Amino acid sequence: MTNPDFSVIKAILFDKDGTLLRYDESWGPVNREAARIAAAGDAVLEAKLLDVGGMDDVSGHTRADSLFAAGSAADIARGLVAAGSKLDTDDLTLKLDALFLRAADYSVPAAELAGFFGRLKARGFKLGVASSDNEAAIRATADRFDFAQYLDFVAGYDSGHGVKPEPGMLLAFARAVGFEPRQVAMVGDNKHDMHVGLSAGAGLKIAVLTGTGTTETLSPLADLVLADITLIEDLLP
Repeated sequence: MTNPDFSVIKAILFDKDGTLLRYDESWGPVNREAARIAAAGDAVLEAKLLDVGGMDDVSGHTRADSLFAAGSAADIARGLVAAGSKLDTDDLTLKLDALFLRAADYSVPAAELAGFFGRLKARGFKLGVASSDNEAAIRATADRFDFAQYLDFVAGYDSGHGVKPEPGMLLAFARAVGFEPRQVAMVGDNKHDMHVGLSAGAGLKIAVLTGTGTTETLSPLADLVLADITLIEDLLP
């Protein structure tokens, strides 16, 4: 980690799952359902696919930077088919996208998101969300937790800006809000998010511990590791 310089930051791009939402509480049941769908009634295969995805069946914890933690619906579908799912990859992707859209109804926020985004917007920051989830699911989450009106930008893996850990989502956000990438802070919970910030030339890379990443996995890549997003407010100028 380095000494973070917040003075240049004019815009903040947030990951969704594990960053705005607490990962295990929000996605544990969803990952189990994803494995069940992919296994199509084969209980032995279902347990295998859950493990391949990165989730421990007993603890309910999903491993940092695993397929479930960092992959898009298409990534997860390809991985589960390669591990033995008999479903067609495209069909499974569609089923997972629909599942992930419904997951917004069961998400557990990492903070009181409407107030958090409202306060940042009142301080003049441009705000965006970039996720490996689909764009419709991001917007459903923003609507459910009443912060959609504060967003200047939303990007999912299907929005046309590329996928994590590529830099495209952050570069598109910077263009959309009229700032340079060095004026953008990238906030996320896993290595993919930090690599987005690094490859795009973000001014700051901020990691949070409400997802699957740990201080050990994130600190080599992040400028700052925080317990959760609420601590950002006290650090911004």
